[in-house]
Amino acid sequence: MQFWLKVSRGIDAFTRFFGRLAMWLILAATLLSAVNALVRKMFNVGSNAWLEAQWYLYAAAFLLAAALTLRNNEHVRIDILISRFSPRTQAWMDLVGIVFMMLPVCLGVLYFSLPFFWQAYVSGEMSSNSGGLIRWPVYLMIPVGFSLLLLQGVSEAIKRIAFLKGALPSPFVKESDEIRSPDGVEGAQ
Repeated sequence: MQFWLKVSRGIDAFTRFFGRLAMWLILAATLLSAVNALVRKMFNVGSNAWLEAQWYLYAAAFLLAAALTLRNNEHVRIDILISRFSPRTQAWMDLVGIVFMMLPVCLGVLYFSLPFFWQAYVSGEMSSNSGGLIRWPVYLMIPVGFSLLLLQGVSEAIKRIAFLKGALPSPFVKESDEIRSPDGVEGAQ
């Protein structure tokens, strides 16, 4: 089980990296939006490419941050229902949801989005807007985001199984609840 927990920690670190990248993308989208608005108002100059770049950045941030949201246990679920059950029952419910719902959906999205991205890449698909951008970079974010979500789902399943076997104190710890000890080992408060 310790090997799988190391795998889970590695996936979590990978997810945190992309979550931090998503924060920078939000900042870039915000700054681009502000500059675009100022230039448009002050100099009466606009660009469809700037507008599209904003939503490309936002889409990338959203898709890259989805795995971190799952990692931090802040994803959407019916908390009013699940909170009535014991932690073991909650872990079982999460595990069933991950294995039978989330992972198949991620695989399905990957199955359909990879050819979608590839076709846009090969054809050099451009936005139909005047001065618009190429489309494949934003299409690429779909399989990348769902691959990250799939990996994080595997990590969460590992943690639920470890908890059910008694090898992990709680799989429901949010990243903000974690501390790092001087030796670099993460643990729960």
